[in-house]
Amino acid sequence: MSEPVLPQTLLLRPSRAADLPAIGTIYGWHTEHSSGTFELAAPGLEEMARRRNDVLAKGLPWLVAEQAGTVLGFAYATHFRPRPAYRFALEDSIYLSPEAQGRGVGRLLLAELVARCEALGARQMFAVIGDSANAASVGVHRSLGFTDVGTMRSAGWKFGRWLDVVILQRALGLGDHAPVGGGAQPAPAA
Repeated sequence: MSEPVLPQTLLLRPSRAADLPAIGTIYGWHTEHSSGTFELAAPGLEEMARRRNDVLAKGLPWLVAEQAGTVLGFAYATHFRPRPAYRFALEDSIYLSPEAQGRGVGRLLLAELVARCEALGARQMFAVIGDSANAASVGVHRSLGFTDVGTMRSAGWKFGRWLDVVILQRALGLGDHAPVGGGAQPAPAA
């Protein structure tokens, strides 16, 4: 197991355009070696930039974890679905470099992402996790209060096998305990 990351040496910050090569490398590794994403081919830097710009244009966070000048991982939130009624429901995504896995970076990134999404006024966050055998991702979400919603069996085909999708959910802020007042919106849905 890798050494734990010391929180005082880890910087969690908004991503910058200069981070895109590292983000692309990390995501490319997951595309080729992990069932955490169901993409079969790694997108190019132009596509990763488009995705990041889309998230940021909606006023949603795209964060990186950096240590000693090296990006160890990234996390971002998107609208769970594009229709306006979903505007208070977000979905998180987290990807770590192989060197950062098992060191607590994912938990720190997710906690920061949750805090920023709560500050925006979001009320629910969903984790849509590729592969029910992805114990690390399921575990980090559960450790931060996400609960099981369900499993979609054999939803994807990758690496010559059928893969499940696990859905977890966590209330943010007031969750569904109070109505949304004053026309508040964390960000417009696409």
